Amino acid sequence: MTEPSTSTAALEIVLPGPVAPDGLQTRTRTLPAPGPGQALVRMEATGVSFAEQLMRLGRYYDQPAFPFVPGYDVVGTVVEIGPGVDAAMRGQRYAAVTKTGGWASHLLLDAADLVPVPVGLDPAAVETVVVNGITAWQMLHGLAKTPRGGTIVVLGANGGVGSTLLQLARHAGISVIGTAAERHHAMVRELGATPVDYRDPGMFDTIRRLAPDGVHAVFDHVGGSGLKRSWQMLRRDGTLVSYGAAATKNDEGNAQLPFIAAYARIKQWHYSPNPRSAYQYSFWDGSRKKDEFRAHLARDLTEVLRLLADGALVPQIAARFPLSRAAEALTLAESRTVTGKVVLVPDAN
Repeated sequence: MTEPSTSTAALEIVLPGPVAPDGLQTRTRTLPAPGPGQALVRMEATGVSFAEQLMRLGRYYDQPAFPFVPGYDVVGTVVEIGPGVDAAMRGQRYAAVTKTGGWASHLLLDAADLVPVPVGLDPAAVETVVVNGITAWQMLHGLAKTPRGGTIVVLGANGGVGSTLLQLARHAGISVIGTAAERHHAMVRELGATPVDYRDPGMFDTIRRLAPDGVHAVFDHVGGSGLKRSWQMLRRDGTLVSYGAAATKNDEGNAQLPFIAAYARIKQWHYSPNPRSAYQYSFWDGSRKKDEFRAHLARDLTEVLRLLADGALVPQIAARFPLSRAAEALTLAESRTVTGKVVLVPDAN
């Protein structure tokens, strides 16, 4: 058996501070051999999500101190393993949620955080449903629990999470009204939803005409002043799921205040004397122990990857960029002109 190398040169994209996308830096760092319980993963796809857009501005909750390597999730192949790791993992493809560090050619990860990827799937396709798929699955089936035949509203239906929600809902027999710019309406229809132009001042009236009795659930990543309108769209036993505050992305001041305000309002609605429910979704559920969190994540991602392999989910890849062009990828993702997710792949040798 070939002995593992003692080090690996990793190409990394560094976020040095609150900079424009073209302020990202590139470096090569030497990674040591995997330690106990670790695996060295060669990146095959990583994504550009809204989280990185907030981190660039220093406005993401609990982000590391600058400088750091962003990258919320990754798909790749295990090339080396450390002591105590199953040798069968070497050479196999896995997905992992990293929160940071994914924008790199190679990563050292805990083997326990790796979720097997079905054979034959395109790594970039898998990348579109890692964090996005887990988020959409947990919100739709874990929080909203909308019955078959119900109707939901998805704000930002053309985005990574939004387009995944559309498909999961369609698979579950749930009707969807999706908000998006008019240029994305064809895609929204293709994914089985009814599009509504979010720029139309009469958007909420249009949704009310489509669902005069209210909807079973609203999935709101926008937050801000519009959160109350989302609450008002619900039927008497409906559920609001808030999972972001995109409306306040460029606001000055304390980045946590919008989330704190939204959390307080959602708690007030949830516990008020009415049959409706309201939740603020958090991917990192602090109420669970680490092993329990890993188990739930692996269970939900495995189910989403099964749907991808079966064709029930169609990957929405907005564009692919080599890792060294991460600045261009981030600029495109922030342009709000794309459908689905911008994906970073390895540079050609």
